[in-house]
Amino acid sequence: MLDDLLVVGFDLETQTEVHIGERPLEQWRALGYGQRATVVCFYCWRGIDASTETKVPLLARGRIGGLVRPHFAHPAGTAPPGGHSRETVWHINAKHRLAHWADSLPNVTRVRLEQWTPDRDRRADVHVILDDGARLALEAQRELITDELWQARHRDYAAAGVQDVWFMRPDTRIPHVLFAEGTPAWTLYHRDESAEARLGEPHERGPQWWTQDLRLFGPHHPPCAGDRVACERFPLADLGLDADGVTFPPAMTRRLADQAARVRRDAEQAQRQQEQAAQWRHQATTRPARPWQPTPLPPVRPAPRPTDGTPFCKVCHRPLAEALVRYGRHMLC
Repeated sequence: MLDDLLVVGFDLETQTEVHIGERPLEQWRALGYGQRATVVCFYCWRGIDASTETKVPLLARGRIGGLVRPHFAHPAGTAPPGGHSRETVWHINAKHRLAHWADSLPNVTRVRLEQWTPDRDRRADVHVILDDGARLALEAQRELITDELWQARHRDYAAAGVQDVWFMRPDTRIPHVLFAEGTPAWTLYHRDESAEARLGEPHERGPQWWTQDLRLFGPHHPPCAGDRVACERFPLADLGLDADGVTFPPAMTRRLADQAARVRRDAEQAQRQQEQAAQWRHQATTRPARPWQPTPLPPVRPAPRPTDGTPFCKVCHRPLAEALVRYGRHMLC
């Protein structure tokens, strides 16, 4: 896999780890197998899958614009059986890639690999100090970690005044305990030098939703534990660091700010509508009731009296039935 290429070696002359991106390939070839043989396999030298201080000079492979990025390789027949553990290779590569990236940022003062906290409780994969004095621990996590172990590491860093930032190996499940603690989780890809963030999808808007944390009703980073997530991938070079951890590129920051502004407008409108409805209900219940009065009946206009001798009602002057003649009026008049 491209994420498992060897990109870290060990320089016997300087006694330091070296990354293939630190020099042109021609210089590494002059220091490797068949030449000076001073750049050897870091893993074999450190006793990983081999005896300690096993000296295996490396080949520098790759070409400008090639499909496979530059990397180191064992000469034929010198690699351990089955090769080095892919998880181990990814972890060592990740530390150096993160260190190189952090060192390139303008607001970073110092970058150290495998740096202990002052109380020596934790050793950061990459320790970073920003120009405002903030301290970060960039952690490359190659496998699933238990909630308890992660919480212990996270709290030790917090006690030491260090903000921990987590980069996971691809295809490694991210424990939601990070999200429960409000900590982002990134996936680091070596093949294209990118990192992937997870954003929580907007929560459902229930009753009185505008009284809650409005951040949750738009895409939010980090997600909440159990959220459905959307992934956003960025070139590592486009990301930055501040005292809270990794910062998004400006375009992504503007996009999230615009969506948050829309949520705030919706919340203000929903609150106004709720207040108006409450005011109307209050007015309806406090308005004094008017006493009931019957609606007056329209006046009865008497009909003209018959002139042909037909018996008529003395009240309404309409003709009378023969049975009512003796009474001189209709029953309802």
